[in-house]
Amino acid sequence: MKDYFAHESAFVDKDCKIGSGTKIWHFSHIMAKCSIGENCNIGQNVVVSPQVVLGSNVKVQNNVSIYTGVICEDDVFLGPSMVFTNVINPRSAIVRREEYQKTTVRKGATIGANATIVCGNNIGRFAFVGAGAVVVKDVLPYALVVGNPSRQIGWISEFGHRLEFDTEGYATCSESKEKYQLKGGGVTKIN
Repeated sequence: MKDYFAHESAFVDKDCKIGSGTKIWHFSHIMAKCSIGENCNIGQNVVVSPQVVLGSNVKVQNNVSIYTGVICEDDVFLGPSMVFTNVINPRSAIVRREEYQKTTVRKGATIGANATIVCGNNIGRFAFVGAGAVVVKDVLPYALVVGNPSRQIGWISEFGHRLEFDTEGYATCSESKEKYQLKGGGVTKIN
């Protein structure tokens, strides 16, 4: 007996793993040999391709295609109509299934609406990719990136607030009051 919900219009292939408490909504297709963790929410018109791995508590908004080669760790948010790619130089007449590149979205990261993640580029823990950004290189943990091509414009807390660092390299999240340190070109949470 399944312990997840799939809307009657959703299509779930055999031979995929879906964790308890996960919800799969209208017109979505979950393909064979993918793995979806517990308590995920898969919006409408979503495709999860073979061998994709989604951790627990992943939120996938409407109209997202997650292609083979993508791994999303726990607590990842994929905004409406954001795009993953899996081949650098696609051509209709040339089969490149053996060239799929891996893209990993680390724990707690957010990818905004209509953003594009070019394959082979990884998104760091708790990073925030702004709406419409085109990611063409790795994104550091806690980095805030925007634009086309994306560029880093700051740092962001685990609660999704901009971090303003003092002259000593310390910042406090305005919501959680958690403290962060900027050192050596990277950010770490210190409490």
